[in-house]
Amino acid sequence: MRWSAGKLLTAAATMAAFSAPAFAQDATTAAPAAAAAPAAAATAASAISTGDTAWMLTSVCLVLMMTIPGLALFYGGMVRRKNVLATTMQSFAITCLMTVIWFVVGYSMAFTNNDPAAPGAYIGSFSHMFLRGIGVGSISPLAGTIPEYVFIMFQMTFAIITPALITGAFAERMKFSAMLLFMTLWSILVYCPIAHWVWGGGFLGSWGVLDFAGGTVVHINAGVAGLVCCLVLGKRLGYGQVNMAPHNLILTLIGASLLWVGWFGFNAGSAVGSNALAGAAMINTQIATAAAALAWMFIEWMVIKKPSVLGILSGAVAGLVAVTPAAGFVNPMGAFFLGIIAGLVCYFAAVHLKKALGYDDSLDAFGVHGIGGIVGALLTGVFADAGINPAGANASLLAQVEGVVVTIVYTGVMTFIILMICRVVTGLRVTPAEEEEGLDINQHGELLHV
Repeated sequence: MRWSAGKLLTAAATMAAFSAPAFAQDATTAAPAAAAAPAAAATAASAISTGDTAWMLTSVCLVLMMTIPGLALFYGGMVRRKNVLATTMQSFAITCLMTVIWFVVGYSMAFTNNDPAAPGAYIGSFSHMFLRGIGVGSISPLAGTIPEYVFIMFQMTFAIITPALITGAFAERMKFSAMLLFMTLWSILVYCPIAHWVWGGGFLGSWGVLDFAGGTVVHINAGVAGLVCCLVLGKRLGYGQVNMAPHNLILTLIGASLLWVGWFGFNAGSAVGSNALAGAAMINTQIATAAAALAWMFIEWMVIKKPSVLGILSGAVAGLVAVTPAAGFVNPMGAFFLGIIAGLVCYFAAVHLKKALGYDDSLDAFGVHGIGGIVGALLTGVFADAGINPAGANASLLAQVEGVVVTIVYTGVMTFIILMICRVVTGLRVTPAEEEEGLDINQHGELLHV
């Protein structure tokens, strides 16, 4: 049917007449909204604490330093000379890769919900992909006194170091291309969901699982993934027969020292404010770390008759790992005993359990981070003190066990699936000839010393 020009004009006039009230209504509702916008921004700005923000900005820098250069040097010193550049490159490349993934989708999946009043039990939302909808005046409901951009950066540093820790388990034998693909899939499919379950309003948090700074989310998660990786890839060529002593323990000592200092941002920063709880987390971190380092040193001294540099450094990291979930829940005495237990247990796991079971966890990612994380998570349920943190009044060893078991099972299964995907797409392991030559030259075309 064709309409004449007259009929079209008549229809247009009729539509305009009916729509005019609607436009008028939109105008009247838009005016108050526009007027309310500056007020809302002013309210958000007044909620921001400059002291809290300053401490969290500092914590971001400290935790980023844990990966680059801390972990890069710590791991780089423990491998053989022919793999030093490849090992440090992994930490640096992961820092870049995880930053982009966190910006694109990671933060939205882990820490945002379509309905903040009823957060998803298993995953967040995709509403803030590419940080869409977040501005300089935004504040996360999980961190009410700092700008959301600062909270995003702080959580990004955790998302960076967690996959970087895994590389210690498969050091000296994984393809660089496979590592990049694995870390991309693992961060999205494993790290982000578990971070949401514990910290973002998910089901583990609602079960009462306590994890102040990442015993479950970071260390058990990375340690178990590392164990699966080293089992799937197999042992290094000559493992148990060829000398695989660390190339440069001075690098490892420097890296461990940077990790220790950076960990104050990791643990005390998880108070998300410049407050008394941050102070408690800081002193607990120092005490547990020192206690664990001494425990490892003395038990090693008793067993092999010499206290080694690598031993005391490994003990310190074990203490840092174990106190992570407990730092803001236990008192200093609890941190002291937790550190001693962690040092002893991680020593036997990294030295004797690995030898007994015969797996090649190259740099003890599972023995220190996996086992240390489990010890810390469980003992948080034992030593939690409501006088330090009121949330500790509801501490339950059973809830901690549930959190540990769920994390181990989910991470183990998903890590295996992701490795199988990588095996098909890129292959996992360098050839025997390439491994013998060293990853520095055949994966990156460079040598540490020419």
